[in-house]
Amino acid sequence: MDSLYVAWRYLSFNWLRTATLIGCVSIILALPLALNFLLDVGERQLTARAQATPLVVGAKGSALDLTLNALYFGEQVPELISMAEDEAIARSGLALPIPVYVRFHAREFPIVGTTLDYFELRGLSIASGRTLGVLGECVLGATVAERLGLAPGDSLLSSPESVFDLAGVYPLKMKVVGVLAPTHGPDDLAVFVDVKTAWVIQGLGHGHEDLASIEDESVVLERRDGNVMANAKLLKYNEITPANLDSFHFHGDPALYPLTGVIVAPNDERAGTILRGRYLQEESRQQIVRPDEVIGGLLQSIFRIKDMLDAAMATVGAATVLALILVFALSLRLREREMTTMFKLGCSRATMARFVAAEIMIIGAFTAVLCAAVLALVNAYGVDLVRALILQQGG
Repeated sequence: MDSLYVAWRYLSFNWLRTATLIGCVSIILALPLALNFLLDVGERQLTARAQATPLVVGAKGSALDLTLNALYFGEQVPELISMAEDEAIARSGLALPIPVYVRFHAREFPIVGTTLDYFELRGLSIASGRTLGVLGECVLGATVAERLGLAPGDSLLSSPESVFDLAGVYPLKMKVVGVLAPTHGPDDLAVFVDVKTAWVIQGLGHGHEDLASIEDESVVLERRDGNVMANAKLLKYNEITPANLDSFHFHGDPALYPLTGVIVAPNDERAGTILRGRYLQEESRQQIVRPDEVIGGLLQSIFRIKDMLDAAMATVGAATVLALILVFALSLRLREREMTTMFKLGCSRATMARFVAAEIMIIGAFTAVLCAAVLALVNAYGVDLVRALILQQGG
């Protein structure tokens, strides 16, 4: 105890040198551990979700962008396909198609337009409230609900794609009807809506005042053969309620409405092989990918980078250890007068060795605490970090 007390007093007096040593050692130890932990979490998430998703259909282009968007709701939006592709897969009778439209956000969380089949595919369950029922409703992932402090009965506004978007696509006020049970995956960080609600957010569908009964003539652009054309002054609803639900409608052919992808669940292996063969034609404007193969290639690239980082960290670590040895050697040299005084007071070389060992123990203890704190933060926010570092930047 005497050795620890003396060592503590010395280190606290030279606090700047002590803090520098602790910081250097902590960085060298914590970075590789945190990196390995994040890669383990990312590999588990990426691999498990990819293996649970048989096939994905999307526009020809980057298979990685398509996979990250459809499975992990990545920021990069792939080339769009139409709802006709989903309908064609359904008519083939070979698989169950699940449309996915991931383009918009609500307070930085992705809005996932899909169908109830998606919930069954992922095994999602409702922790509170109920599932989607009508247009304009949303179900929140567990993390979204926790961070935004929302519960069934509250409302959530969609965010415009750009501050400078002058096209008139207004934010949609969505009613929160349910919160999902935690899955510790990308679904916790998403806002789920029906695919038609996503089209309303885009402005492909809308609701407005009844033109037949409108009294303000300044809104009317033209009346012809019982039809009324309105101008931009016509009030459009930015919230879907039971009172105005019937006024919401879509223009054009719904088969041409956009999707970012279609998750495909084949009836069996043979059906999946037949379906994949149909997309091998060069003139096809769509592609079909196996997410496990795409993610396997991504992980190989990530681990190649990790190997280089490990080599660099090992070199830096060795240099740091040598620097620490040098620091302690110089410290002992500078403390020569101090040690001479202690020898004259009756201290032996063994006692001096215990003082130095106690200093190393104290520095090691603080380093271990700091490393544990860093790893605890990484563990708490691992899913978010994986999403930010791998999923959003992967495309």
